[in-house]
Amino acid sequence: MTGRSRTSRRTVLTALIAGAASVPLLGAAPASSAPAAVLELPSPTGPRPVGRRTLHLVDRHRADPWVPSARGRELMVSVFYPARPSGGTPAPYMTVSEAQRLLEAKGLAGVVPAATVAGTRTHARLSAPPAPGRFPLVLLSPGFSMPRTTLTALAEELAGRGYVVAAVDHAYESVGTEFPGGRVPPCVACERVGADVEEAVVVEGRAADLSFVIDELTGHRRAGALAHVIDPHRIGVAGHSIGGAAAMATMAADRRVRAGVNLDGGFFVRDAGSGLGRRPFMMVGTEDVHGPGTASDWPATWDRLHGWKRWLTVAGAGHFSFTDIPWLAEQLGLADPAVPLSGERGWYITRDFVRAFFDLHLRGVPQPLLQGPTPAHPEVGFLRP
Repeated sequence: MTGRSRTSRRTVLTALIAGAASVPLLGAAPASSAPAAVLELPSPTGPRPVGRRTLHLVDRHRADPWVPSARGRELMVSVFYPARPSGGTPAPYMTVSEAQRLLEAKGLAGVVPAATVAGTRTHARLSAPPAPGRFPLVLLSPGFSMPRTTLTALAEELAGRGYVVAAVDHAYESVGTEFPGGRVPPCVACERVGADVEEAVVVEGRAADLSFVIDELTGHRRAGALAHVIDPHRIGVAGHSIGGAAAMATMAADRRVRAGVNLDGGFFVRDAGSGLGRRPFMMVGTEDVHGPGTASDWPATWDRLHGWKRWLTVAGAGHFSFTDIPWLAEQLGLADPAVPLSGERGWYITRDFVRAFFDLHLRGVPQPLLQGPTPAHPEVGFLRP
């Protein structure tokens, strides 16, 4: 690789994780154009009600990579699961404090009221009793600087389809995640990654985080309240942006994880893809960044994958098209004019392909959708270099 190619690749990869500074959350619009609205996530398509519990987990055996003086590595985890029918309290989307900080980071504090974002209607019920049975576990890791809440629609969809889903916030890596006592730790990583710290530190740290969450959910006395409904032999992981890199790194480090998905992230670590053996992995990304002839690190990673694999690109998608953000932005009249793909289409594509992947590899249910292009999803291209 020439020096120019290395520089180009570095620029593209850094841009993908620098969302807090360079990518608008809801698109640009003057304050007067944002109507008062009640936001709502897409309804899950599965037959099961969804419950949600929130866990504060601390790994006392590991120092935090950003604040070594902290007492262990702290995580906030939202666990979504198939529930019994109940009339419990609807789960909040996020706290007002979290919403305010997220909007401030994006320069939209005067455009969208924090209470509007925080009050987004979800479809999960707080602490609903879990349904009987044992279900596959899927872990979700968000994009760099983004809170776990930006993957709530995907978590609810999978839970309604019979998965336990753990969406994980990593301490000091989010612009606004509230911990017990109302603490909102600063995004220390936002200041250091790309300056004096390599992206690989984020990826490797998150991989350790996700393995710890698996330990806690499947066996710990406190966090294991749902252990009896989790099948520890059917575990998958998915992530957006650098969370997608963490998905692959988790698989490489933890043989318990059987399948993984990267949603529009680079991989950032040396020899990414090595160590997966024949376990399946799917990459879904924007055509502009991960299509043929781009500076993406996907081609080299693809060559190291020796099991079932797919490389999909989505025409017209933006970096956040695989999250809740465009869906909510369009309800506010704040769609990003630079992204041709609608938030609705981005959601349907993400939902259909991620669900199909885990249904195939954690449930053994054949999925024609993953065999090649279909008229129902004309934006999705299948790349086989």
